[in-house]
Amino acid sequence: MKQQLTEEKVFKDPVHHYIYVQDQTIWDLINTKEFQRLRRIRQLGTSYLTFHGAEHSRFSHSLGVYEITRKIISQFERNGYPDWPAEERLVSLCAALLHDVGHGPFSHSLEEVFDTDHEEWTCKIILEHSEINHVLRAVSEDFPAQVAAVIQKTYPKPIVVSLISSQMDADRMDYLLRDAYYTGVNYGTFDLERILRVLRPYKGQIVVKESGMHAVEHYLMSRYQMYWQIYFHPVTRSSEIILRQIFRRAQELYVGGYKFDWMPSPLQCLLHNNMTVHDYLKLDEALVQTAFTQWAEEQDPLLSDLCDRFLNRHLYKYITIDNPDEQLLNEISDCFSSIGMNPDYHMEIDFPFDLPYDVYRPDKKEGEKKEKAPILLLDSQDEISEISAKSDIVRSITGLHQGQYHLYYPEEPLKKNSSQIPDSLKKLFKLD
Repeated sequence: MKQQLTEEKVFKDPVHHYIYVQDQTIWDLINTKEFQRLRRIRQLGTSYLTFHGAEHSRFSHSLGVYEITRKIISQFERNGYPDWPAEERLVSLCAALLHDVGHGPFSHSLEEVFDTDHEEWTCKIILEHSEINHVLRAVSEDFPAQVAAVIQKTYPKPIVVSLISSQMDADRMDYLLRDAYYTGVNYGTFDLERILRVLRPYKGQIVVKESGMHAVEHYLMSRYQMYWQIYFHPVTRSSEIILRQIFRRAQELYVGGYKFDWMPSPLQCLLHNNMTVHDYLKLDEALVQTAFTQWAEEQDPLLSDLCDRFLNRHLYKYITIDNPDEQLLNEISDCFSSIGMNPDYHMEIDFPFDLPYDVYRPDKKEGEKKEKAPILLLDSQDEISEISAKSDIVRSITGLHQGQYHLYYPEEPLKKNSSQIPDSLKKLFKLD
């Protein structure tokens, strides 16, 4: 198989300006139907209901991650760093490009309801019968397994894994810049070019030259601000809650034998929890939102209402609760039931900390999910230290826990039945 294109391909990109493709394998992967499907999956899920510009796709993000990875490797190669294994270039670029190919529509919400994992689907798509698998096997029979191992973080060379999965990887750097651009905020901007210049391969891992510490501080502060201002935005959380409830109600009805007026086979497989890769790849946001349009006219009033709310942005209101103790929640639940609301669907406590995104923490407490490799600084004496040991700024944001408990609920029934609401709850819900 020809490894290099006879003529370099170029994508115009609003974040990186240009994305360059020189490898035949990368070009062929981009043109597979599985990768093209990512055009129909939004990068930020339901955030477009809060920030109307957030319509960008997983396709554009995946190209961006590939481009940052390509730039890092090119810098290593230009400078002749002996600790970079040059033979790992192609597997690194392929893993960077394909790391999100297993995302489904509104993926994090879908994953939570149906207990799926996009990385597992990514590896299935890479390893099973697919156009992507065919392209990768043209490199070598074991090449699909190598790419999957990078994504699974089991590849024998951690330096390759860290390019796309670490505390300062190409994935995070692209989505911060891209999400900031499309949401129209400045929080996520940082000096990418400076960071790329100070990255070094060193003893099997990627480190940062200590003189570049301030650029990394800026990156981490940008990340911190993006999480709390964009990813944890309470209005976005409301739309995600309603989205999860739609999936949950649809599955509840399907398992209970309810006859839907409209049910496409890929969603039927999803609700039945028996999806093959072939079924999964038929899922995109166009199909899901078409289903919601149809389900908004279903006979089940709860499913109909939830779909109407999502499609027309009639989202749940929220109040902040300092101490959501069991007694208070039971009182609210009983009150909601008494006026015909369904507490299982019409009230949800949300604490936006345990999410797919998290602020920088160099370590985790016992029992918590294992963290990605921390950011390491390399000083002039070739000594390595974790960045928070040297940076007051990083230390100040490490482990900050500023989330608040929010109770989400539909406001209309409470207003309509305000005379039946106890005075203590009227004050809580501001119904006076």
